[in-house]
Amino acid sequence: MRPGASSERAVILAPIGRDAAVAAALIKEAGYYANVCGDLSALLHEIEGGAGLAVIADEAIKTADLRGLMRWLHDQPSWSDFPIVLLTHQGGGPERNPDAARLGQVLGNVTFIERPFHPTTLVSIVGSAVRGRRRQYQTRAILADLTESENLLQTALKAGHLGALELHLPEFELEASDTCRAFFGRNRDDPFSFEDLQASIHPDDRARRGEVLNQAIKTGKDYSIEYRTIWPDGSLHWVDVRARAVRRPDGSIKSMVGVSSDITARKVSEIERDNLLSQLAAERTALAEMTATLEQRVEQRTNELMQEVAAREKAQEQLRQAQKMEAIGQLTGGVAHDFNNLLMAVMGNLDLLRKRIPDDPRLRRLIDGAVQGVERGASLTQRLLAFARQQDLRAVPVDLSALIQGMIDLLERSLGRHVALRLDLPEGLPPARVDANQLELAILNLAINARDAMPDGGSIEIRVAEYQATNDPALQSGRYLKLSVSDTGAGMPPDILKRAVEPFFSSKPLGKGTGLGLSMVHGLTVQLGGTLQLSSVVGQGTTATLVLPVAVEAPEAKSPAQTAPKVNRSAVILFVDDDPLIAMSTTEMLEDLGHRVIGADSGLHALDILKSEQPLDLMMTDHVMPGMTGVELAAASRQVRPTLPILLATGYAELPDGAQLDLPRLAKPYHQDQLRDRLDQLLG
Repeated sequence: MRPGASSERAVILAPIGRDAAVAAALIKEAGYYANVCGDLSALLHEIEGGAGLAVIADEAIKTADLRGLMRWLHDQPSWSDFPIVLLTHQGGGPERNPDAARLGQVLGNVTFIERPFHPTTLVSIVGSAVRGRRRQYQTRAILADLTESENLLQTALKAGHLGALELHLPEFELEASDTCRAFFGRNRDDPFSFEDLQASIHPDDRARRGEVLNQAIKTGKDYSIEYRTIWPDGSLHWVDVRARAVRRPDGSIKSMVGVSSDITARKVSEIERDNLLSQLAAERTALAEMTATLEQRVEQRTNELMQEVAAREKAQEQLRQAQKMEAIGQLTGGVAHDFNNLLMAVMGNLDLLRKRIPDDPRLRRLIDGAVQGVERGASLTQRLLAFARQQDLRAVPVDLSALIQGMIDLLERSLGRHVALRLDLPEGLPPARVDANQLELAILNLAINARDAMPDGGSIEIRVAEYQATNDPALQSGRYLKLSVSDTGAGMPPDILKRAVEPFFSSKPLGKGTGLGLSMVHGLTVQLGGTLQLSSVVGQGTTATLVLPVAVEAPEAKSPAQTAPKVNRSAVILFVDDDPLIAMSTTEMLEDLGHRVIGADSGLHALDILKSEQPLDLMMTDHVMPGMTGVELAAASRQVRPTLPILLATGYAELPDGAQLDLPRLAKPYHQDQLRDRLDQLLG
């Protein structure tokens, strides 16, 4: 019950004389609410219905059965301490009257007023009691918010398949959620102390894990480690545990709070991959030995095929690097796809929640903060997909000089006044075949990297030149444009330069970068059919060169943006997705837009619906599904309903050749307004 007339009123029990009427009149005259009760039963009924305080004459309860009232007071929730004003006769206060003192102990939050009382005294005490009750209601609201936040946290942990744990210090008392216990092979009712956890760690990992934990407790830094565990049934598993210190007001560490996840499947895959790589390494070693023998023979004959051997070795190194980056890219693309699905479920629910919550600015700020976090996560997955060369690109002819000229203001604001910007943009250059938006992001990334490499200021030069590839192993023969960004910064040593484009590798301080900037640029150029070249000299600076293919047609002319017509009718939409979280949130968004949704959890299920007599206006489907992909479903649907509009919603860009040419797409994660606009285009 919200604070108001019923929850802040004074309920009065004074059956003898005019005390009840006088008290009620004074309380109402002071601006508060009051109700007079005829007996103790009526008083208890009113209190249970909601009240701010009770005003009781002592003669009404001296000989009454107070068990019902005492039971209600005892069962109050933790936020409640119901106030009672007890009217006593002169000299009947708790200091001189044992009965009054006993009532005070029995009833709890009691204030005594001796009769005859002064009106100001009664009004003052009632006002204080009402204000105190209001604070109790505020505490209740805060507790409700905390409970809701805890429920949201638990939902997030379940969605991420994470277990929660807390290690209390210095007694090393462990609290672990049911999910966390399951990662160590324990059931909910099984004992699981810190000592049990210690004993479950693989003997070969105990010392390393103990050292990491002791260091985290000693320094207060984050605790992060992967190690093996042995379950009670003897099976071997892997866990990833991460925790952060919680401090007391005096600065000492109170506990380590964190999450755990089961990474057995990933580790088994990594071990298999490492075994395969070891086998490949052995084969390469054998090949290298054979090559060395051949080189020795060739060296005996002539100083020249040496040149050929050196070139072959360079090509082999580039091939090994390309294979390594390809393997990492495939893994990264899969992770980004799964993460996009999780973000889609969160974003859809947040969009719907924002439309349904009360108009409370604080709740709006919480929702907006969560949406911003999802959008930052979506930006991160876009960088991952860019590195994996699986982002959705619109490669068209672009005038690079004009594109860079249009970025001058943005670049100068980003670089600051301590960095000079120089441009070398010759006239008459052919257009490049690129995605303009992604290329602008790549140039801005390189410029900011260059700025960060010059903390004391310097200069950055951006230049464009033609390039003819002939014997470049990283490029097909043909015409290209080289877009270079050079700085006068600290430069990179060879070992750093060699790893510069690896995902999540960064030479910047912790928290200053994601390690995906150069990875994204590298993935973009390769996906466009070019490559990224890096050169650097310590103390002299770094040059990043984007080699981009020349377009055979002229640059596109800009056309005014067209607004999709608004569709005001309700459509029947067949929605296909095998992920229950996404299916639930997207169905809610579609129904919120006024459409009727028919759900299917697989391509075969959807095909059965398509073959039925069910009227449909549009089909919306995911791509990556077991059994039948979204593209395969779309092809099959053309045989049944050739005119049915189809919308492909996916966070994965690696589709079969030609599949993206005639299928409208909506990239995950998307907001409800983006979904609405896409549907309006297709249904209009």
